[in-house]
Amino acid sequence: MFTGIIETLGEVTRISKEGSNRHYTIQSAISHELKIDQSVAHNGVCLTVVALDAESHTVTAIDETLQKTNLASLFEGSKVNLERCMQMNGRLDGHIVQGHVDQTAVCVKRAELDGSWEYRFRYDASAGNVTVEKGSVCVNGISLTVVGSADDEFSVFIIPYTFEHTNLQEVQEGDHVNIEFDIIGKYVARLTRR
Repeated sequence: MFTGIIETLGEVTRISKEGSNRHYTIQSAISHELKIDQSVAHNGVCLTVVALDAESHTVTAIDETLQKTNLASLFEGSKVNLERCMQMNGRLDGHIVQGHVDQTAVCVKRAELDGSWEYRFRYDASAGNVTVEKGSVCVNGISLTVVGSADDEFSVFIIPYTFEHTNLQEVQEGDHVNIEFDIIGKYVARLTRR
């Protein structure tokens, strides 16, 4: 389980294929603290550390993960948002994030405001996922507050700290991001459909 508070950015230094799987080697400031078999969120996707060296770690994404997330679009040099799993004795600064991406969304608006940024994302609403005004959503692993909620779109406003310390700075109109909708909202939506 995660909080959606990004610890650091990592950089993809190697991508290799094995069957339909892809192995990503990520260099980061926290790699030396990780352990084999540890869960780490990469752009909001919970992946298991399978190999380590002094400055980097390697994770594997299976075909289903590649189909449901934006990980297949990563390339050597891509920046990746990283978060280790939450500690049960710590504060929950973001919201409850499982690291299980529901779907991707496309950035349809990126606007620099006077000291902040607005991003608007459109997603396929046929999957039954919803956002609510002032609710939580996880975009590329980042816990954010929804504004301008619609049936298949929502906006978020980004403060300078979040912009500078996450890979949202690289997201342009037309790019796909990973979306994990709020777990409570998903349960409520499912119950109301019954």
